[in-house]
Amino acid sequence: MMMREWIVLSLCMGVGGHIALGFVLHAPGLWPWSRAWLYGLISGLVVYGLVQGARGAWKLFRSSPKLSPKNSSRDSW
Repeated sequence: MMMREWIVLSLCMGVGGHIALGFVLHAPGLWPWSRAWLYGLISGLVVYGLVQGARGAWKLFRSSPKLSPKNSSRDSW
């Protein structure tokens, strides 16, 4: 279980690095190369937070009890 979290973190940091690289390459005046490592780190952590939030919402959605209608077709048998 812990290995899965490290894999998710490393993938998110890679995605964050690519996001930062895209910003630096497309807007070098606004995103200087000297701070690219910081932007990569911050965007990677933001991506990780979004992924963890989505995973938590998915677990919450999946664990919610399903309400079955009282007059369903299966109950008539």
